[in-house]
Amino acid sequence: MANICAITGKRPYRGRRIHRKGLPKKNGGIGTYVTKVVKRTIRPNIQKVRVRLPSGQVKRIKVCVKAIKAGHISKV
Repeated sequence: MANICAITGKRPYRGRRIHRKGLPKKNGGIGTYVTKVVKRTIRPNIQKVRVRLPSGQVKRIKVCVKAIKAGHISKV
């Protein structure tokens, strides 16, 4: 199964990390410049929790921590 939240639909997405070289001007240098841009994956904090569904059934689903903290589910 994919790493997707069953409540909010959060999923991993692609981003970039920028590598810079040099000392910033505010720290006394001549400035920074970009040397490389690297692709990376940003992953949500997904946990497997046991949840009581509205029908009364207990099921284990993948939920992001933001949904758990917000009280969108009732843990068993």
